[in-house]
Amino acid sequence: MSIDPSFRLREVLLTLPGATIAVSGGVDSMTLSSFAHSILGAGGVAMVHALSPAVPAAATQRVREYAAQEGWHLKEVDAGEFSDPRYRANPVDRCFFCKSHLYETLGNLADGVVLSGTNCDDLGDYRPGLKAAANNAVRHPYVDAGMTKDDVRALARRLGLDGLAELPSSPCLSSRVETGIRIEPERLALIDTVETWLQSTLNPKVVRCRIRQAGMVIELDPETLEGLTAQHRRAVIDAAAAHLPATDNLDVSFAAYRQGSAFVGADLTPAA
Repeated sequence: MSIDPSFRLREVLLTLPGATIAVSGGVDSMTLSSFAHSILGAGGVAMVHALSPAVPAAATQRVREYAAQEGWHLKEVDAGEFSDPRYRANPVDRCFFCKSHLYETLGNLADGVVLSGTNCDDLGDYRPGLKAAANNAVRHPYVDAGMTKDDVRALARRLGLDGLAELPSSPCLSSRVETGIRIEPERLALIDTVETWLQSTLNPKVVRCRIRQAGMVIELDPETLEGLTAQHRRAVIDAAAAHLPATDNLDVSFAAYRQGSAFVGADLTPAA
């Protein structure tokens, strides 16, 4: 008989009292925070959320709402990545610099070990942030417990967190900007605005607003994309263009969603 992965996760967390969780607002870190809080209590685990132009407004609001509902010990910080020219230059390993700032900031705040919401499925992706985590002795409880993304979603449902369980994956807004294009807060705010509008207008399974050298590309899941008539596409393009500042002359186009398509020049192998 196989062991319930949530039981293994519980055993891992019980060895880490006083831990601090980096909570982004996504399903992984939110579910970990909720479960850890139920196991360790408000005095046994702290949650830290980084406020940043790269974090969608809805994610920050979600963290605040759950913290208030469940009584989390929550701190909000500015990890300072936007003061780092290496991050702003948007190299292919941009995430390494972002996570380095985050984990160093959390390490200075934490009484115990820092935890992330990384799960086993993440280990097969190109994730420079994992190297930053290793450099800062960050622990990954889901990985220690052998849990995949599906396991995390199943745990969220068991905890009654149905809204989190169905939450689509949504990396930081900087991941929408093509490698080599400088990261600007105003562009990230534009991306967040357009994606939020598209979600409310089209209700797609997946949406990404990419900023590329060639312009703005709206990536949608194939089903939603195929369901758009030429008239609908024109209307969406015109509406998206209306969100652009007057100084931006970006062409707007459509494409099928492809994970990590804004990365250019990466070999997309797991971080060492």
